[in-house]
Amino acid sequence: MTPEEVGRRVVALLAPVEATASVSGGQGYARATVDVPPASWADAVRAARDDAELGLDFLDWLSAVDELADGFDVVLHLWSVRHRHGLLLRTRVPRDTPVVASVVDLFPGAAWHERETHEMFGIDFAGHGELRPLLLPPEFEGHPLRKEFVLASRVAKPWPGAKEPGESEAGGGRRPVRPPGVPAPGEWGTTPTPAGAAGAGEGPRGGTPARPARERPARPAPGERPTRPVAGERPARPAPGERPVRPAPGERAARPAAPGEGSARPAAPGEGAARATAGEGAARPDGGEAPEPPASGETGPGSAAAPAAGEAGPLGRPLPGERPTGPPRQEPEPDAAGES
Repeated sequence: MTPEEVGRRVVALLAPVEATASVSGGQGYARATVDVPPASWADAVRAARDDAELGLDFLDWLSAVDELADGFDVVLHLWSVRHRHGLLLRTRVPRDTPVVASVVDLFPGAAWHERETHEMFGIDFAGHGELRPLLLPPEFEGHPLRKEFVLASRVAKPWPGAKEPGESEAGGGRRPVRPPGVPAPGEWGTTPTPAGAAGAGEGPRGGTPARPARERPARPAPGERPTRPVAGERPARPAPGERPVRPAPGERAARPAAPGEGSARPAAPGEGAARATAGEGAARPDGGEAPEPPASGETGPGSAAAPAAGEAGPLGRPLPGERPTGPPRQEPEPDAAGES
């Protein structure tokens, strides 16, 4: 049967009761939906189960929907194992007296569903006989699935989501509202009041100070190169929280000069003559001509004559290729008696 045919069949079985049939959304998963008054709730469930054409012999689930001032919608989903079609059966109870008949005698599996609906919404199921707490402790106050119920976790910490229009920019979140029976955070022990919480929920320890904002240095403009340290100078250490300056892409950081680098070094033997020969005839920086090197065997101004072959070098130093020798050995002179 199609969802439309299932809905029309249920309405025909409940006549002359005023029932309204419709089809839910879901495209291929659409279900026939029938709304009945609370007084005909149990009769509608029995008719859907016992009718041969419907054959809705399996209770899938039962729950409720909070419609605020309009009351609560009790919703029951039945399924036919043989015909492979389903039915959503609904009834609306007032908010001040939410009472509806129990269907445990028709479907014993509805006992768990009715206990949960009674615990979460506060709806009474007449004839159930054992609506004791199922998921919450016995001392819990309130019904968590009602829309006016405030979650206790919103009292212990600020609202984690984005700010809503009209909320203060200086606050830490939504203003916490304590549900009935929930103590203030200051009465729980060492839990402080969240930052920005004012009014309800203030404890003896006061609010938690906000963490100061961390300052970051300004970034250089696009295309601007950071300053390079001078050669041999140690760069200054960045301040706490400041990022060090990085060289530009493709640029190599200058390395400090090694000790003694850049100073004059002594010339090797014969290097001065080679430099003089290579620079012969070159112009001087002041515009004059470079002096000519002295001829072989001549000495120029301010220069010493080259030592001849077989002579000792200047200051008694040996010539290149000559082994150093010590001073000549002096023999003792014989005395007058001819004895040494």
